[in-house]
Amino acid sequence: MENPFAHLLPPSMQMLTLSGARFVLLLGIMLFFGSAGGRLFQRLKIPQVVGYIVVGIVLGVSGTWALGQETIAALNPVSTIALSLIGFLVGAELKIDIIKKYGKQFVGILLGESVTPFFVVGLLTGGAAFAFTGNLPYSAALGLLLGAICAATAPAATTDVLREYRTKGPLTTTILGIVAMDDAVALILYAIAATISAPLLGGGSISFAAQLGAIAYDIFGSIALGLAAGFVLAQILKHTMDDDGRVLGFSLGVLFLSTGISDLLNLDHMLAAMFTGFFMTNFAQKKTRPLFKLVERFTPPIYVLFFVTVGAKLNVWILTPFFALIVLLYVGGRTLGKTIGARLGARLTKAPGTVRRWLPFCLLSQAGVAIGLSIAAGNDFPDSIGPQIMLIITATTFIVQILGPICVKYGVSKAGEVGLNVTEEDIIRNTRVADITTGGMPVCQSTSYTIVNEDERIGNLIRSFSEHENMNYEVRGKDGLLTGQISLTHIKEAMHIGSFAEMMPAFELMEKPAAICTPNMPLPDAYQLFAEHDTEAVCIVDEQGKPMGILEKYTADHYIHTKIVELEHKLEQME
Repeated sequence: MENPFAHLLPPSMQMLTLSGARFVLLLGIMLFFGSAGGRLFQRLKIPQVVGYIVVGIVLGVSGTWALGQETIAALNPVSTIALSLIGFLVGAELKIDIIKKYGKQFVGILLGESVTPFFVVGLLTGGAAFAFTGNLPYSAALGLLLGAICAATAPAATTDVLREYRTKGPLTTTILGIVAMDDAVALILYAIAATISAPLLGGGSISFAAQLGAIAYDIFGSIALGLAAGFVLAQILKHTMDDDGRVLGFSLGVLFLSTGISDLLNLDHMLAAMFTGFFMTNFAQKKTRPLFKLVERFTPPIYVLFFVTVGAKLNVWILTPFFALIVLLYVGGRTLGKTIGARLGARLTKAPGTVRRWLPFCLLSQAGVAIGLSIAAGNDFPDSIGPQIMLIITATTFIVQILGPICVKYGVSKAGEVGLNVTEEDIIRNTRVADITTGGMPVCQSTSYTIVNEDERIGNLIRSFSEHENMNYEVRGKDGLLTGQISLTHIKEAMHIGSFAEMMPAFELMEKPAAICTPNMPLPDAYQLFAEHDTEAVCIVDEQGKPMGILEKYTADHYIHTKIVELEHKLEQME
């Protein structure tokens, strides 16, 4: 609704009101169409994050310009928040026992997949630049800087795919560890490359000691701030775990405070958030751990806005043939380097076969840190190579942000880790009554001894109880419809009568069914029937009301427990 008092405001305030309304409209467009694009790509068996980015490209500077530079700049806080949330949830996976178990493996793979592409990309892009320009200092500097930047891997798109497909196992654990740490290696490589490149480009020398000092301040300062934020949050949550809303409020409040302080102190807010999560998962009281699930429920709309913004920033119409060649060599060399380095590191550290084979597919995404380093190159070398590096990294980010999530899905699928990160609640939620087995057959098919006719003699039922596991029977009337239910309790009561009870027909012993369901009923609804009717058995009928078997609560519980054990056994075999 238009503000009826807008004409009374100063002109500057009137424009602010209109721009605010437009901004909210654009947020709605981004959330609606981003979510729709994610859902569409999900139905096409493509990770939803690709859909978000494609929608951003259509809305952004490569498409309709619905999201112009001003809007994208205004959304920078959303990107900051999204990266902090991602860092926090990645930190939650860095448990000390896992680090002790996989520490050697992490370091070996990390060095391999970071340093190898540095040399491969550096040689390929530097060589191509020299072939075109004949300028050796320029070509060497270009290769060095691009090689350093390519070491970074974007955790955002990668972890979104892992979360979407509920992955768990040695490959997932390795991915989370690597993407959390290789940005630090990229920063160090950039410091070395910038120090060597400065005199080559005639811009004076950049002090290597000063560069390393800045990196040390960034890394260790961020870690210290994150641990301090985790300690504060842990102390607060000791007394607030009984209220989910308050837990979420305090958790996000501390996380955003940490993010804001990081920006004020020129620290890495994502690294700080990661160590906040690391502290909470390793040193806080166990009862505070559910906060991660609460925070995760808050993230979906933030992620949609973040990835739509990523797509909106990408301009695909700004490449010349020379830079197009450099872009292709960068993407190809980075892929080759990370493949060789990751597999070599995994082999030397004796990582599981699934890690050696499929990890390279999961390290291709590139975004925040790489773009940040390209901006740093633009600032360090503004009159020579900086603008060109920014152009190249923008273009390569477009390519790998589209292909990277698809490759992650392929890798974790081939490793057999999709769908293993599930809880008992997840299994219940995704199970129907017909999925549960009784006697090794689907319950809706195993009807030979769970359904009796109303004139069946009780003596036959007594003998049946000794032969089968079921504790209840459905009684079928002459019209073929469900007419009653008999339990083991009824049989015991009848046996007190004596031998005469064996000749009684079933209809004299049955009672009205406590509850009724269909084979397609979701298991949570069936559990609700157990609770509402205070019963251990629910009768299953078809659409016409004909009996199809009995769903017993102990059978459902056993099915869920078996599924959990199967998943745990599968994970043990992978390690």
